[in-house]
Amino acid sequence: MRVQKLTFAALAVFAGLSLTACQNGEDDMGQTAPSSASSAGGGSGSGGSDQGGGKDSAGKGSGGQGTAAGTGSDENGKVGKCRTDELEITATDSTIDGDTDGTVAVELKNGGGRDCVLSGYAGVDLKTSSGSLSAERTGEKATPMTLKDGKSVYFGINYPINTSGGSGVRITGLVVTPPDETKSVTLDWPGAATLPVTDGSGSQVKVGPMGSAGQGEG
Repeated sequence: MRVQKLTFAALAVFAGLSLTACQNGEDDMGQTAPSSASSAGGGSGSGGSDQGGGKDSAGKGSGGQGTAAGTGSDENGKVGKCRTDELEITATDSTIDGDTDGTVAVELKNGGGRDCVLSGYAGVDLKTSSGSLSAERTGEKATPMTLKDGKSVYFGINYPINTSGGSGVRITGLVVTPPDETKSVTLDWPGAATLPVTDGSGSQVKVGPMGSAGQGEG
């Protein structure tokens, strides 16, 4: 009995020591964990502050770069409109035998060394013995197009042929102003020499949009 009591007492003491050791271990872990968390939090906070500063710096830096890149893109990436000085403009007679109206095809060739945009109708005026005569638009839909460097696009001018037998109105020249431009070029008129005389109620000459002459882009 005494041996058993001693054994139980020893076990109890051992158990107490183990429990104390476990509690001490838990206390140590409990103390260590918050310390680590605090340290990590401090590191994270410090890193966060550094990162935050980095973001601010990067944000400002990238914002500046973004603006510059955007400006560069707008200036260099966007295709600008075709300028008169970049276009080689010529006119040829395209009247088909049997047509009741005459046709002149005007070619605009891009010689500017860059692609450019043409949109809408060109301005067309005929120089005549009776003064300047402005062509009216046909009303066809005008679709914007990018004219590649070295390529051509055509539009048509339609006019009534003078079959009256009279002298009519003599045509002395053709003035073409590219779309959205103010600078014009003056060309020799390649079509019939005269227009029939009218009562002046409206223009006899009609101009189509870019690509309307039938040749398309060259």
